[in-house]
Amino acid sequence: MLCQIVLFDGFDPLDVIAPYEVLFAGGMAAPGALAVELVSAEGTREVPSGTGPLSLRAVAALDPRRADLVLVPGAAGRLGALSDPGAPGDEDSIPARLGRALRTGLPALLKEALDREGLTVATVCGGSGLLAMAGLIAGRHATTHHMSVGLLDTGGAVAIDARVVDDGDLVTGAGVTSGLDLGLYLLERELGPRVAHAVEKLFAHERRGTVWRATGPVPAGF
Repeated sequence: MLCQIVLFDGFDPLDVIAPYEVLFAGGMAAPGALAVELVSAEGTREVPSGTGPLSLRAVAALDPRRADLVLVPGAAGRLGALSDPGAPGDEDSIPARLGRALRTGLPALLKEALDREGLTVATVCGGSGLLAMAGLIAGRHATTHHMSVGLLDTGGAVAIDARVVDDGDLVTGAGVTSGLDLGLYLLERELGPRVAHAVEKLFAHERRGTVWRATGPVPAGF
């Protein structure tokens, strides 16, 4: 399977690198089962992050026809005004950077990815907020960074207070370090628990929390 991790101007590096390393290690543990590449909506280019001079290179274009898994990070920057991402003087805020990503070809490609049967879209931190701002996950269960829940609410998504939420072909992670947990869960889901456990041991990181799914009885009194 092919995982394409999306880069856009102002992305959060940890949202990208944490799941990239986990999934890449999974591909090493199960040779031929998983490949990972960094992509952008525009194709091959250097993509500046939201943390100063750091950039990463996209090696290909985001292509939902090729990918089996598309992973969307959030942006790095000041929190900013969720209600007015284009406010003057707030150009480097997280909502503003997500808003600029929405004015590229990315939303149409992400819609294509969500519409394609058999493809899973995953997000880390504000990546789910980007999908919500694009109007792509209304009515879907999702999580995000605790300070960005308003982005999910505005986009009509059902916000869940969990570290990882599995809503079928949409799997979302919460705050930035949850990219490790998301990556390990995706390995378990797609390649099996033995591969996920081997990578967990390699990274000396134990996945935290229960992955939330809309299954089983509804708890009473909570």
